[in-house]
Amino acid sequence: MRFLPCIFASLIVFSQFSSAYDRITGETFASRSEVIATNGMVATSQPLATQVGLDILKQGGNAIDAAIAANAMLGLVEPTGNGIGGDLFAIVWDAKTKQLYGLNASGRSPQSLTLEYFKQNDMEKIPSHGPLPVSVPGAVDGWFELHGKFGSLPMTEILSPTIDYAKKGFPVSELIAWYMNRSAPILSKYEGFAETYMPYGATPKKGEVFVNQNLAVTLEKIATGGRDAFYKGDIARTIAAYMKEQGGFLSYEDLASHTSTWVEPVSSNYRGYDVWELPPNSQGIAALQILNMLEQFDIEGMGFGSAEYIHTFVEAKKLAFEDRAKYYADPAFNDIPTDWLISKEYARQRLKLLDQQRASKRIDAGLNEGDTIYLTTADKEGNMVSLIQSNYRGMGSGMTPTGLGFILQDRGELFSLQEGHFNLYAPGKRPFHTIIPAFVTKNGKPWLSFGVMGGGTQPQMHAQIIINLIDFGMNLQEAGDAPRILHSGSSQPTGTSMTDGGYVSLESGFSAKTRRELVQKGHVLRDVSGSYGGYQAILRDPKTGVYFGASESRKDGQASGY
Repeated sequence: MRFLPCIFASLIVFSQFSSAYDRITGETFASRSEVIATNGMVATSQPLATQVGLDILKQGGNAIDAAIAANAMLGLVEPTGNGIGGDLFAIVWDAKTKQLYGLNASGRSPQSLTLEYFKQNDMEKIPSHGPLPVSVPGAVDGWFELHGKFGSLPMTEILSPTIDYAKKGFPVSELIAWYMNRSAPILSKYEGFAETYMPYGATPKKGEVFVNQNLAVTLEKIATGGRDAFYKGDIARTIAAYMKEQGGFLSYEDLASHTSTWVEPVSSNYRGYDVWELPPNSQGIAALQILNMLEQFDIEGMGFGSAEYIHTFVEAKKLAFEDRAKYYADPAFNDIPTDWLISKEYARQRLKLLDQQRASKRIDAGLNEGDTIYLTTADKEGNMVSLIQSNYRGMGSGMTPTGLGFILQDRGELFSLQEGHFNLYAPGKRPFHTIIPAFVTKNGKPWLSFGVMGGGTQPQMHAQIIINLIDFGMNLQEAGDAPRILHSGSSQPTGTSMTDGGYVSLESGFSAKTRRELVQKGHVLRDVSGSYGGYQAILRDPKTGVYFGASESRKDGQASGY
């Protein structure tokens, strides 16, 4: 016993000089522990939005109500990634019917804008900003579709917190202030942007209280007048008039005729777990294609962080993204072989092209740009929502309709202008979409609702999260905090190919030895900052019903439960 004080003293001294990465439990790269609760859970990319969603649950709302409330709040506090000028996709686990439901709330291109217009103006691609890439914003209709099918509280109550914050203001976070300032030089030339987001001559700084009275009024009209207030009322007329003044094509008729689509989620089994994504026009099935190929390898035996694993992952990604560039588009205009693309047999065929020793050079890679928000919610009844919403390219097109308090998306940029391509531009067509929600079931029961926002990054990160959880045995927070692999290329999902193999970016945490071995295999390594996505997840213990929440340490994310 006389030696115990010396032992304790040694421990105290060691703790004073130990690394910040030393943890009592869990992996050294984990930023925090999982959040664990029984009655409900909300995980979003912004703490104020998480709190709004949690408040809705505590007021008696369900997971669907909380998801809509949190999404509305994110449109206010994180306009750099989303808003009611954008689109929405969702997967819902309904505890009553014990089924998954998929919602495609993406908008279509203007009926009056034709392919001939681009040809006459000698355009080889659709511009990234301005009036031409604007398509119908589908998010608001998505809210009301979700609410009409599953909601419980009235929309006036669901949207009330965001309306209140918009009127009184909220302090802007460091990250959002940085992104807004980054967008201003590009978007401030468009009428309405500065009035909304630069009221004092500049975008708000960190900690500055930002008020958006115009958005508050818009949301009040939506809360009381329903989805028609947005698509058939004064809001629609204001959008149409503004777009006409800016030389755009989006019309009142385009807005009035908009509809969302309930779709069947599609899945592939990965080592006993059914991973669910939404079918095209989104890119979700790319994650399933990657997982189908990687299931043929002993990933666990390769080890996390090994050059063998990273090489195999990157090469499988390249193969999946070839199909992404060629086939993923609006199914109303194309016969897309989705079932074949996500089949195990097709995966085995594709693997014949994978060289385990050398990096391939011929690929059709995607565009890793744009930003998004992803959120997930769960309630005490067992309902779970996986929801993603975006403007594209961060704040969107720059088109900021007069007095409405939000920016219209620029998703139309992702159309191809290449004749014969599945994603070729056409009036009334949905563009190829990067945003994807995900869900996992096991033995027919809900297990995981998750997503990772960020353009072409998303399918790659979906696959990595699943692999981290299942193959490498990480917990929910560790799976999101683990250093990530990103393969990028210069081509877009418009049919444009490349032949140099692209490049691989690795977050800090991978060893110098691994990096050297990848170079020896022919990979080009390049450092990239801030392009590794934004993760949120809720896992449900199938035996106890206890929820585990995790959120993104790379951004402002917060998971919270009660």
